[in-house]
Amino acid sequence: MPAMLASMLLLGGCQLTPVYAGGSTSAPATLLADIAIAPIPERAGFMVRQALADQFGLGVANPRYRLEIALDDQITAFGVRGDSSAARERRTLRARYRLIDAATGTVLVDDTAAADAGIDRVSSNFAVVAAETTALERLSTDIARQISARLARYARAAKG
Repeated sequence: MPAMLASMLLLGGCQLTPVYAGGSTSAPATLLADIAIAPIPERAGFMVRQALADQFGLGVANPRYRLEIALDDQITAFGVRGDSSAARERRTLRARYRLIDAATGTVLVDDTAAADAGIDRVSSNFAVVAAETTALERLSTDIARQISARLARYARAAKG
């Protein structure tokens, strides 16, 4: 108990503040609400874009920023069974994203995010397709969270 009290006192002294301190008027919340998400091709793109829209909340009519995302979605089979079929798959979703000032075209953030998931291959093709789709849903949400967190850190740092 004394160690916990001491650590709390030390954290208070280091001026550590939450990223979203200030709620809906904080720099990260204001920035995220002012971003237009460019269309992203393919099913994975649609899912990432929807997850980002959920993360960002309602946008403004004339956004100051544009978020461009290029996805790389791959499924790799590995683990060979006796009948030469794959026993497992790894689905990897990578996103290269850029936050661009809409007025000047200046790239403010240029970064990547990645997530992967393992999938068991079973005898039912339907089950495999369902597992791949579920994995894509989880990966899309994970990518959106990574992007949202990175942009929030940028907004916090830019505010000073």
